[in-house]
Amino acid sequence: MVAYRLSRAAEDDIVSILAWFQDEFGVDARHRYAALIAAALRDAAGRGLGAEPTARPELGPDVLSWHLARSRDHSTGGRVRQPRHVILCRWDGDVLEIGRVLHDSMDLRQHVERWLIDPA
Repeated sequence: MVAYRLSRAAEDDIVSILAWFQDEFGVDARHRYAALIAAALRDAAGRGLGAEPTARPELGPDVLSWHLARSRDHSTGGRVRQPRHVILCRWDGDVLEIGRVLHDSMDLRQHVERWLIDPA
């Protein structure tokens, strides 16, 4: 079973990302990106179903990442040409804790520290 939990920061990240997409590219683009994010969350949490998230020890203990580009073929919302976001996460038992969803050009370390200190 695919199980994940979004932190408050990850929820805020997704809302901001989708609002920006709608403002910049319209409602259809927002729907495509939302479907891609949903597919990436399922894929990242799908232990034993193929690929695993990438270990990111430089970001903190047990931190993993999943780039949205890895899920383009699994999205039901249409093709996103160049997804630029990465999911930062870690396992909490059998549940994948999604800490942040950030643009891949950001300083990930700077933004992951707050989540690691206060994972709510």
